[in-house]
Amino acid sequence: MSGSKEKKLQTVVVQGLGFVGAAMAVAVANAVDVNGKPFFKVIGVDLPTNSGKERIKKINSGLFPFKTVDNKIITGTKNAVSQGNLSATTDDNVFREADIVLVSINLDLSYVDKKIPTVNLNMFKNAMHTLGKNIKENTLIIVETTVPPGTCEKVVKPIIQEHLKERGINPYSVYIAHSYERVMPGANYLDSIINFWRVYAGTTVEAADYCEAFLTKIINVKKYPLTRLKSTTASETAKVLENSYRAVNIAFIEEWGRFAEDVGFDLYEVIDAVRIRPTHSNIRQPGFGVGGYCLTKDPLFAKIAAKEIFGLSDHEFQYSSQAVELNRVMPLVTLEKLKKYFNGSVKGKKILLMGISYREDVGDTRFSPAETFFVQAHQEGAQVVPHDPLVEYWEEMQIQTSKDLPDLKLFDAVVFSVPHNDYRKIDFKQWLKTNKDCLMFDANNVLTEVQRNSIQEIGNKILSIGRG
Repeated sequence: MSGSKEKKLQTVVVQGLGFVGAAMAVAVANAVDVNGKPFFKVIGVDLPTNSGKERIKKINSGLFPFKTVDNKIITGTKNAVSQGNLSATTDDNVFREADIVLVSINLDLSYVDKKIPTVNLNMFKNAMHTLGKNIKENTLIIVETTVPPGTCEKVVKPIIQEHLKERGINPYSVYIAHSYERVMPGANYLDSIINFWRVYAGTTVEAADYCEAFLTKIINVKKYPLTRLKSTTASETAKVLENSYRAVNIAFIEEWGRFAEDVGFDLYEVIDAVRIRPTHSNIRQPGFGVGGYCLTKDPLFAKIAAKEIFGLSDHEFQYSSQAVELNRVMPLVTLEKLKKYFNGSVKGKKILLMGISYREDVGDTRFSPAETFFVQAHQEGAQVVPHDPLVEYWEEMQIQTSKDLPDLKLFDAVVFSVPHNDYRKIDFKQWLKTNKDCLMFDANNVLTEVQRNSIQEIGNKILSIGRG
């Protein structure tokens, strides 16, 4: 346009390009004004590790760095890179350009003497030190990482302010906020960011205001209004509490699954009947196990925060702790049922494990319940062959996986552990032709009623978790 200058885009630097950070980078880069012009220039930063470099390479080539069935996020990545407002690097110097930093880095659980849960904050603190040494005045830092309550006030803020003082910068000139993600990898990966509710808070009112202004440009707030809490500790607690609630809900259903199997009815049918009541609409269902990066650790964060951040010794969070343990061993229920079917032992049996990611339609194997099953079955003498349409290489087990359905005459049992959409398309009349003695085990409500009926009509034995 003659006589006018293009408005300079704000620079958003995303610290960490994992499943959440990469998706956030794409969402922010695709945020546009009423004229279709982007609001932001987005730069993703990851560590110079092999995996970090691979993610960066893919993003800079216009490819989303993780396997996904969501075409929106695939197209969004390509478009943002092609229009020049999304890139990725290992160079920490880009934090000096940032107007806004989104912190989206892993915070892993560890154990003291293999019993007491704790959080190693060293990597997280190092990331905060990197920010403190580089960011400029008036930068907005939004912590998206799930952290023990109190982390923003008692860890992030002191580190950032100390570095600013050392650099001769007003320590109160940077704004710190917390807004936890509810990202759900899978078919609605991108929509789980832009078309979903958000909770946020700031360490100051100004920080909360700036965070709100940013989120309003990313999220469809007309349909999904933002919720502001009074402190970052409250926001941090909200994330931990909602994941703890879900984990406890899942653990609670386990004993009802065993009851249904032994008595001889379909618990999924019962749960669907219960869900009709609005107050019970989100009751969980039995399954193969709980995995992923959130539900396996988040319920323990409040207990850790109470002791390690606030110095409180009388908060044990028994329900949350027990739920994590119950969910951790859940895959062994399937193994025990297989052993019972095979007269007490799986030694020498060959088992096809259908699904090794932690949830459907995503290629994420972190803390997958399949790992628990795989390791224990091998220890008891079984040969387990993993299959997953979205995982080419099972990094935790260092095993190459197959995408093709193998010949069933090679197997004694097939365990369906992840409800990938691909598995609900299997034609069992064709697949079971070579082995009508192969046991089909639906461990996670994977198969449709038509498929289950088809298996029974063919004459194969079928077992299920949650069904008698």
